[in-house]
Amino acid sequence: MIVLDGTGLDAPTVADVAARRVQVALEPGALSRAAASFEFARRVAVQRPVYGHSTGVGGNRDVRVPDPAAHAVGLLRSHATSLGALRAPERVRGMLVVRLNQLAAGGSGVDPAVLEGLSAMLAHDALPPVRELGSLGTGDLPALAATALALSGELPTTSPLPVRVSFGPGDALPFLSSNAAAIADAMLAHDALVRLARGTTRVAALTFRAVDGNPEAFGAPVEGSTHFAGIQKVCLEMRELIGEPQPPARIQDPYGVRVLPQVHGAFWDRLNSLHLSTVAMANAPRENPSLLPEAGVFHHGSFFAATLGQVLDATVSAAAQTAQLALGRLTVLSDPAMTGLPPFLGDGTPGASGLMIVEYVAASAVATLRVLATVTGTQTVTLSRGLEEGASFASLAAHQALEAVEPLRAVLACELVAAVRALRMRGMPVPEEFAELPAETADRNLTDDLELACRLLDDLLAADA
Repeated sequence: MIVLDGTGLDAPTVADVAARRVQVALEPGALSRAAASFEFARRVAVQRPVYGHSTGVGGNRDVRVPDPAAHAVGLLRSHATSLGALRAPERVRGMLVVRLNQLAAGGSGVDPAVLEGLSAMLAHDALPPVRELGSLGTGDLPALAATALALSGELPTTSPLPVRVSFGPGDALPFLSSNAAAIADAMLAHDALVRLARGTTRVAALTFRAVDGNPEAFGAPVEGSTHFAGIQKVCLEMRELIGEPQPPARIQDPYGVRVLPQVHGAFWDRLNSLHLSTVAMANAPRENPSLLPEAGVFHHGSFFAATLGQVLDATVSAAAQTAQLALGRLTVLSDPAMTGLPPFLGDGTPGASGLMIVEYVAASAVATLRVLATVTGTQTVTLSRGLEEGASFASLAAHQALEAVEPLRAVLACELVAAVRALRMRGMPVPEEFAELPAETADRNLTDDLELACRLLDDLLAADA
């Protein structure tokens, strides 16, 4: 059971909730904080204009609404407009737990009953219909509007929801004013990419042994000469993984082996930045306006998720570079000059293809990652009668980070199959966790081998978590 208090949510926890490995409960103080903000919002909305409570939204920000209660319902219905495929249940659960935790921090002005409704949604796995298109990184408006309508009974849920929540005049906009779906996607991507980052060094160490690599590239002096934590981490891990190395076959290895600390270490550093950004955003009241009894009313732009989008862009770019380096190592393993083995690690039959097409598969995955590494933060859009003349596109960046998981796993699986085959062909030991990979070297369809390698990586990295 995870207790949400608005302060301690992180990516592994979101991943656990998304996979229904744990349940959530609200810290008692969360409802008290929400109640205080709710009462304050009710009082202040009759004393001065409050955006979305007594006024319209977007380009209608200066329009006073005659019936705030009716306006709130209309706001939810209009903002639920969306298109595209329904999001996977894991992503929807992630969004719900992030939004619930944000509301638990206080300051939103929503009725505490909304928090109890979200908690019930998670407890009963009664998920709202959330579609793919509609968010720009300035609030996941359609996703959260659909959630609100599902809470109120206007939209169906995936299983029966035992409670219904009425959204009053001050509940609609504050509930929508969040990037909870993008943050959840980013956290799920972070959790998966961290596992693959751990796997990268494990697989690279196999390739290192298979080609009699030069351990100087990971030496303590290299580690000590940099202030980058990622480089230091990779140097240390590689020294631990390769143990007592054989005499190196060459004075300097190709980049795929030699610059692993510099490239993969940068990936670790970007993952750390992503962790800090997602934790900061998932554990703070970011609703516009902020309605805090002790501070007052503050209209602001904290919903504009530029930091998250930029960090996600950098993370996917770093993942693509890590994959490119793995492809380089796969090319090295296919070269007789580097291994002393037949071309493409074939069985020695003249013209045998061996792992030739495995390299093609990896190259295809790398190309996919390069496309996903397209920068989202430099995109532009102007909406709502010119008032909103930009967007962070953090939601798109988060989706790209999620999409990057599979091709990165594929590249590592390709390298793993090749490294294990090279070790066996050289009469060198293969780690027990990868011994299930077939030893047959004759030309054949290797799809099953690659799928098995993916599963072995997943099992190994889940056990390491």
